[in-house]
Amino acid sequence: VVSTQSTWGFNWYKGMFKKETIIDGKGHIMGRLASYVAKQILSGHKIVVVRCEKIILSGSVQRNKLKFREYMEWRILTNPRHAHKKFRTPARIFFKTVRGMLPRKTKRAEHAMARLKVFEGIPHPYDVKKRMVVTDALRLIKVKQYRPCCMLSELCSKVGWKHEAVLERLEAKRIQRAKKYHTGKLASVKLRQQKEKLKASASVAQINEKLAKFGYQFLEPSHSIIHICLLYTSP
Repeated sequence: VVSTQSTWGFNWYKGMFKKETIIDGKGHIMGRLASYVAKQILSGHKIVVVRCEKIILSGSVQRNKLKFREYMEWRILTNPRHAHKKFRTPARIFFKTVRGMLPRKTKRAEHAMARLKVFEGIPHPYDVKKRMVVTDALRLIKVKQYRPCCMLSELCSKVGWKHEAVLERLEAKRIQRAKKYHTGKLASVKLRQQKEKLKASASVAQINEKLAKFGYQFLEPSHSIIHICLLYTSP
């Protein structure tokens, strides 16, 4: 009997998808983003979704609040401990939305959900890594601008989430660190370009000296376009 362990099941691609894909949730529609993430984690990809509090919900805040209030009234009279777990943080709400799109009681879905990470804000080390967007889930592309919508943080802050101020303070510090890093990086890039330009000009000057011996003439960079045209059109 030939063993099929290496070609059947999940063992054959165990090392294929080691790289994490980081998605910035800002400006994405929750249902569209959740369906994309569910498909990717089922395929074996590792997904990290940051800034879940900036995910967009269709409808106004008041309408979504009434829907959430109805959801909060679900009960099980026989054993309340077996009732639905009603998450109030943006990351856990998005996590549960993705979970509802999977066959959650199977091993395949269990392994898939283990490949998903969700966060409010952008914690370390994801604040220094490249973040992606899903164009098929952006509100700017998929929803007309006059349609009412709200952010997930606006709804959560009205139904019991109490850490919005803490998150805003941490995000402000992160943005300040990012600006400082960006300014330093631009300065280093500019300095490197200047060094390369000086090095190139020195090498070009040596070449021009050699070519000048053969009668070639070179214009200075300060010459105007009219001067160059007159020089080349003169007999």
